[in-house]
Amino acid sequence: MERLRVAALQYLIRPVATFDQFRDQVEALLQTAADYRCQLVVFPEYFCVQLLTLGDIRRPIRDQIRTLADQAPAVIDLMASCAERFGLYVVAGTVPERDVHNPDIVRNHSYVLGPNGARGVQGKLHMTRFERDEWHVSPDSQLRIFQAPFGKFAVAICYDVEFPEIARAAARAGADILCVPSCTDDRQGFWRVRYCAHARAIENQMYVINAGTVGSLPQVPAVSLNYGLASILTPSDFPFARDGILAEGNVNQEMMVIGDLNLDTIRRSREEGTVLPLLDSERTSALVAETHLVVL
Repeated sequence: MERLRVAALQYLIRPVATFDQFRDQVEALLQTAADYRCQLVVFPEYFCVQLLTLGDIRRPIRDQIRTLADQAPAVIDLMASCAERFGLYVVAGTVPERDVHNPDIVRNHSYVLGPNGARGVQGKLHMTRFERDEWHVSPDSQLRIFQAPFGKFAVAICYDVEFPEIARAAARAGADILCVPSCTDDRQGFWRVRYCAHARAIENQMYVINAGTVGSLPQVPAVSLNYGLASILTPSDFPFARDGILAEGNVNQEMMVIGDLNLDTIRRSREEGTVLPLLDSERTSALVAETHLVVL
């Protein structure tokens, strides 16, 4: 498959009175993506946090994320059924999930769902200070590469995209696309993720799809505010968009950002580009290993 149409969501966090309202929002977005002939859809990190408005919003912060984790099976099943019904590959944002052996341990998981019923999962590898100190969410420890008919891709969840080694490992394993579900509460946090996402596109000559949350839930700590702008980013070279931005939304509005990826172009750029950072990075690894201290 040479071309792939993808969608990145600027997902509006809104209070819900029932799980059915949440389901209706998710189904409508995936139906829209299918109507626009998208094949891969990326949801944001913690997009399901609006389900916290179903219960006691005054419960302790640490308990809130565990209450949300209790909804994980229903959220995952909903996303999986939509992927099958609408014929889509879905990076289902993230949902907190309890450890099967120790239910008090919670990790932040991104499920990757296929139209054939296949399921994969990528855990968040690095916790933000709020996740670690307030929500007591634990990091995962393994990077996974997902194989689809259109090629290989990986998922770096929000803060994880700020660590170049993760995307580099994915690119060296053959990933042409990096999906970045994110949830940022302020402008500074958003731009940290966005600048790093674009750097990963340039460094690894890969497409990066960033989906984010917008809107606010003043009752819920950590997502009382959201600052988001979804985008589809490219390397900065002649075959791609002039500014390395294939498509992006309008900040803090509910939107679906859609773009066509040319996978043949991204693969050829790794051999014929103006610069070859992915190929040349192998020499960098050797140089760094031989770093010497110079005393002045």
